[in-house]
Amino acid sequence: MKFQVLSIVGHAPHPLTGALLSPAERFDEVLDAGVAAERLGFDAYAIGERHAGAFLSSSPTVLLAALAARTSRIRLLTGVTVVAILDPVRVAEDYATLDQLSRGRIELVVGKGAEAGHFDLFGLDEERQWDLQKEKYELLRRLWREEGVDWAGEFRPALKNVTTVPRPYAGPPRVWHGSATSLNSPELAARHGDPLFTANAVQPRAAYVRLIDHYRERFAAYGHDPARAHVAAGSGGLLIADTHERAVSRYKELYEARVRQNFKPRLEGKAGYNTPFRTIEDAIADGPQLIGAPQQIIDKILGYHSAYRHDLQSVTVDGFGLSRGEQIETLERFAEEIAPVVRREAPSTLWE
Repeated sequence: MKFQVLSIVGHAPHPLTGALLSPAERFDEVLDAGVAAERLGFDAYAIGERHAGAFLSSSPTVLLAALAARTSRIRLLTGVTVVAILDPVRVAEDYATLDQLSRGRIELVVGKGAEAGHFDLFGLDEERQWDLQKEKYELLRRLWREEGVDWAGEFRPALKNVTTVPRPYAGPPRVWHGSATSLNSPELAARHGDPLFTANAVQPRAAYVRLIDHYRERFAAYGHDPARAHVAAGSGGLLIADTHERAVSRYKELYEARVRQNFKPRLEGKAGYNTPFRTIEDAIADGPQLIGAPQQIIDKILGYHSAYRHDLQSVTVDGFGLSRGEQIETLERFAEEIAPVVRREAPSTLWE
């Protein structure tokens, strides 16, 4: 198993105190966590992309460039690049530049995004989101693989003899497909022989098993080697304590206040937006959140692995309002007490 730290750079007031960091302080926090993740042996660090809501992740390329300058080994991912609303030419240019700066450490996770408001912001029809996603991703593939591209489509002007610059560092970066609720992303990933990154964030396990099983079935049906069907899984947040009882005592008020703060009434009943695990007890027992003593978290990750057969586990430490010091402490405990056991019990050839 490989491990990634993800930040979507949330910028909401602390759910209990109401305190709010300045944007500059919040960016420092994210960069500090990325540097710590490399020092602690994590395999990747990812920055999300959001253009609506209480987030500061509208420009992930800028943050990833800052991380590329501060690190030397760790892979740098997105989570996700909202390709459905972006110009593929600009995406190809920006991330190839990052790939050069980082000496080939960039990988993209592409998706249509989890915030409905961004389609209106960019003047696009949300009803066409999957058409946008497919066309723009397939153009991005060509731009990174070909020179002198001729192309015509529905959602941007035609291209004639286009070669984007710079070229990627050592061939096209790996592109994962982010999948939260729909079979469209697993289908697109399978068609092109790409890996799948399932959100595993707010729904019950069975919902994500459905997406992953569809992906593996279609991956083989398209004629790709099943051994290359790599899968990654997110998590709904990481909180570690010495015992189950201490985890509940220490984090119950914090966890449940953040759930209330994140609740979106207008999206009630729509899969993938509001967590059904609204108490910490429910989250520990049945949710994707990694909360509890180290052995509890080990058992939950291995339980997901038995269902998903995933290669990469993503964790998030800045989603509940932990201080900068608490975030680093949590990463340290994960790296020392949890990661070695899971790596041994669930080996992976990803990135080897």
